[in-house]
Amino acid sequence: MPDPAPRDRILAIAHDLVVSRGPSAVTFDAIARRLGRTKQAVIYWFPTKRDLLAALFLPALEAEAEAVIAALDGAEGRAEAIERALRALARFHLADLDRFRMMYLAPQTSRGRPGERGLVSQVHPVTDRLYGVLARHLDPADPDGARAEALALHAALLGLMTMQGLATALEDPLKHDAETLTEALVAALTRA
Repeated sequence: MPDPAPRDRILAIAHDLVVSRGPSAVTFDAIARRLGRTKQAVIYWFPTKRDLLAALFLPALEAEAEAVIAALDGAEGRAEAIERALRALARFHLADLDRFRMMYLAPQTSRGRPGERGLVSQVHPVTDRLYGVLARHLDPADPDGARAEALALHAALLGLMTMQGLATALEDPLKHDAETLTEALVAALTRA
């Protein structure tokens, strides 16, 4: 069996390129230069850019979904489900803002290519599972409405993380820390 260390180094280099320079900087040539190997050595592990991006994004997306699903275990009632989900998301993303940028900000700066559409088909099952579990806690009697609400809750927290990530990147702290802002969002969304 081949040594997995080059694969891990390729992923680390690609992650660094995405975070520091955006997805368009992730090329097999750029990775090979940093790796000190040939372009073919990179292609051996990741035959297409889509394969490489999937290897970067999907584990992070899976980990995000699992963090929320685990937090929802045993939640009783709508307000507790919202509170647990938002706090779990905040903890997950605040633990690694570079990962957050890679997951949600960097892809927005690159134009999709026809071959990259396949990545979306791998993302949908993960987000569908996350939103499905949250929706069942929000309103099992209205699965469509609850699923839309689950997506809106996720997006609200991602907006808060975007502001935190921006403030951190610009070295211009927000007036309120991330924990205070998370608590304010939870309170606003769980008031009866």
